[in-house]
Amino acid sequence: MSPLALRALVVLVTCYATTITVLAGNHLEVRGDLHFPLSARGTNKDGSVPLYKNPRADIEDRVNDLLQRMTLDEKVAQLIQGDMNGWMNFSDPLDDTKTFNQTGLEEMMSQKAGSIWGGYLTPWDKFVFGVNVGQRYLMENTTLGIPALIQSEGLHGFTNNGTIWPSPIGLAASFNRDLLKEAAATIADEAEGLGISHVFAPVLDLSRELRWGRVEENFGEDPFLTGEMGLAYVSGLQSGRRRNASSSAIARMAATCKHFAAFGSPQGGLNIAQVTGGERELRSAYLKPFNRACVESLSIMTAYSSYDGIPAIANKHLLTNILRNEWGYKYWVTSDAGSVDLLITTHGTCDTRECAAKAALENGISGEMGGGTFTYLTLPDQVRAGTVDIRFIDDTVKAMLRTKFSLGLFENPYPYDDYLSTLRTQETRDLLHIMEREAIVLLENRRNTLPLSKSIKSLALIGPQVDRVSFGDYVFFNASNNGISPLAGFTQHLANTSIRITYAQGSALWSDDPSGIPAAVAAAKASDVAIVMVGTWSLDQTLLWTPGTNATTGEHVDLSDLGLVGAQLQLVQAVKAVGKPTVVVLVSGKPVAEPWIQEHADAVVQQFYPGELGGLALAEVIFGDVNPSGKLPVSFPRSVGTTPVFYNYLKGSRPVDAGRILDDGTLVFGHQYVLDSPVPLWSFGHGLSYTTFNYTDLALSKSTIGTNEDFTVSVTVHNTGDRDGKEVVQVYVTDLVSSVVTPNQQLVGFQKVDLAAGSSKLVEIRVNATELAVWTLDNKWAVEPGQFAVKVGTSDQTFLNATLMVR
Repeated sequence: MSPLALRALVVLVTCYATTITVLAGNHLEVRGDLHFPLSARGTNKDGSVPLYKNPRADIEDRVNDLLQRMTLDEKVAQLIQGDMNGWMNFSDPLDDTKTFNQTGLEEMMSQKAGSIWGGYLTPWDKFVFGVNVGQRYLMENTTLGIPALIQSEGLHGFTNNGTIWPSPIGLAASFNRDLLKEAAATIADEAEGLGISHVFAPVLDLSRELRWGRVEENFGEDPFLTGEMGLAYVSGLQSGRRRNASSSAIARMAATCKHFAAFGSPQGGLNIAQVTGGERELRSAYLKPFNRACVESLSIMTAYSSYDGIPAIANKHLLTNILRNEWGYKYWVTSDAGSVDLLITTHGTCDTRECAAKAALENGISGEMGGGTFTYLTLPDQVRAGTVDIRFIDDTVKAMLRTKFSLGLFENPYPYDDYLSTLRTQETRDLLHIMEREAIVLLENRRNTLPLSKSIKSLALIGPQVDRVSFGDYVFFNASNNGISPLAGFTQHLANTSIRITYAQGSALWSDDPSGIPAAVAAAKASDVAIVMVGTWSLDQTLLWTPGTNATTGEHVDLSDLGLVGAQLQLVQAVKAVGKPTVVVLVSGKPVAEPWIQEHADAVVQQFYPGELGGLALAEVIFGDVNPSGKLPVSFPRSVGTTPVFYNYLKGSRPVDAGRILDDGTLVFGHQYVLDSPVPLWSFGHGLSYTTFNYTDLALSKSTIGTNEDFTVSVTVHNTGDRDGKEVVQVYVTDLVSSVVTPNQQLVGFQKVDLAAGSSKLVEIRVNATELAVWTLDNKWAVEPGQFAVKVGTSDQTFLNATLMVR
């Protein structure tokens, strides 16, 4: 035997010696001698089927059986993300040539085989070809036949020409868990058939720092709403089982909760900047949505940022003590793209790739995504040198294998022959249409300006958002070609009326040139009503990262001012000065801070970045064919200087002695703030309707409960108007006296109800006792005895209230 072969054998035996000891509580009893031949590790010596290949075996038994058969290099390869571009050429999104690079395939799979990035825009048949090539190589041409996770984006739609839904902040505005769960299921439908098994969504960061570019990717500012919508997304995406999967498989798609944790509140609103906070804030705000939505999610992605000076990627307290040990999380955890390298280049906690890999692995029990220098390639040598303990590699590999067995990939990792049957279906489009309608929020409606009557003779559509499809980030190149702009939507909706539509852009989104405003004013003068559409803008994932392009929201696009860019406000003011009823539509990925619009527009409508049918849904709402039912998942500040403006601030944190600047320039001085107010323009939970609702008969299931008892809030909701409508019943609680400072109020339950005109309904909302808990001075969760105020309303309105006593 050559020295090289002898060394390889020693490594194999050493690897097995470290893995055949099984932790107490696992089901597998490993024999003292190896029960498989080193020359054919995917078999058993006695000719029986290896346990890991038995689809009827327990998942933990399969994981343990497979792990002990793996070499060190095979284990590390499971921890590093590969890329389909290693064997496929996806550089031209229109090219449909179905060829592959065999050498590239073999090289990729030898080192980066656990998960494979496939988030490309490419013809579906070419993508399916590439997935089949990769998975068949792994299943049929490697010793152990371990399939890969095939990964893509799915934040608000599958990103290879899948159906685009509203951005998550818009999905959250629906306050409709069931609808979001159905929406997520369609994203899985479209991706699953193509062979994708791992989707990078949902984002559960909190939209508390509004300057941050990625506000649109979140479900809003509130931990409870974010957790509920996140759970709906995870459940909808994962529920079911892949075709021909094992009976023990528990999901058909792996969701990825991200970014763990506290990523959405960076200092200065700057992407990946430090997040400052303590343990109580971490537990009480940032971790709550993850705990609610992600314990059964098959993967979690870490954050780029540091929290309290510790990089999230290497935060043992966060990733091991809390996530793994406290919560019992057992599935795959991955870094974000290139983030392990940030320990060297950004955080300055390591000076070598070896240090970075060791820190991320041993503190995080997590894998490494691409986009960096692949620091984990140093792990085999570090294990051999004794600087990295192989048990950390084993624990991380087990998490990856557990996710794969839970998906049933060992039985069927391949695309389906009939993948076209689930792509862009009419059923998905119909569901999307419902979501588009429910995501629109009516903010102001003075003198019942809306809905507009179809008996008007003329309508001016004005503004840079009229003839534009404004999707949020994380959509594919040219995705907007599948969307309906507001101009097209109004034209379609009014096709059978005599209303004359006049369109004038007025100004560009990205320019302060006012030269188009006179034409817009003329259009308003010639029309019965003017609708002005302004806002922010983002770009698709190709253009957003292309030098020389511009955007005001999206990943790595952060703002110092939350007002309208360029000449947009000037345009709104000029049109309003005409004297015709003026409706302002804000199309945006985050709150727009323009008090003048709130004070002067006849009506204001918020449409967070919509999906493909957003333009049509907007027309339906404005003309009353659909009654708006959306509520704000995030509060709107008066200016960037009044942020943060989230509703659930700690008691004592928002003194108000407001000043202001009048329209004529008069200065009215105050103290908080001298010339402004900390009170939002519109607060969390706000949203108007074309009908009216009244609340009566608020009752608690018990007025006094124990510290571990849940309770139910019941209230009768009446539709007292002349239109059918949907109302979001919201329940808030305030802990009146507590051992630590608690929020002035916090959402603990909500339910969306559909009421015909003149009807009423008894609504019952169950509140879990854990929603009353505080992170105490002893650093533990506890529901403290005392009084709690319970209200039904919105964050800035009280319809009914009651008192709950906890003993």
